Amino acid sequence: MKPIANLPNLILLCLFSLLAYGQNTNDVQETELSLDSSTINDQFEYVLKKSGNFRGTNGQMYEAVKLSMLLTLKAHTVDSLKTFHKELSDTQAIVQNQTVEISNLKERLLTTQNDLDKTNAEKNSMALFGLQMSKTGYNVLMWSIIAGLMALLIFFIYKFRSSNTITRKAKLALSEIEDEFEEHRKTALEREQKVRRQLQDEINKQKGV
Repeated sequence: MKPIANLPNLILLCLFSLLAYGQNTNDVQETELSLDSSTINDQFEYVLKKSGNFRGTNGQMYEAVKLSMLLTLKAHTVDSLKTFHKELSDTQAIVQNQTVEISNLKERLLTTQNDLDKTNAEKNSMALFGLQMSKTGYNVLMWSIIAGLMALLIFFIYKFRSSNTITRKAKLALSEIEDEFEEHRKTALEREQKVRRQLQDEINKQKGV
């Protein structure tokens, strides 16, 4: 029976707690909404909550707002618009400056790219007799010159060996001719000496007769 007797007290305690919570909520909302330290939207909400209702002669419902509150709200709205326009102008100036900087960076990047392309072109080319040639063309030309020189060298070596062979043969033929000439000269000398002895013998015979 004791819990049933305490039931009304519990109900009253719950109702009191709900009323206190609702009052605290209203106090917090009233504290948050202000004309001095809140956003424009909250200031409009504050003015609407502070306005009074009345019915016109035609039965239409109207809101009665204090003129001071409207003037304050207007001033705050104008200040907010000025601040917004100033921030917008500053943002536009920043965007323009960034656009100019981006344009300058693009130009510098293009110049750098052109310099890089020129450097790569010079790196991949060789100067020959004042003419710029690609490395491939330069290598082909140089190897062609080397191949031509090697061919000439081989040709000259062949001609030298051929001339040397001909020279050796000529020297050998000359040596053989000299030997034959020497042999012929000796034979002729012996014949001449023999003829002279025979002639002398004939002369001696003629004298003895």
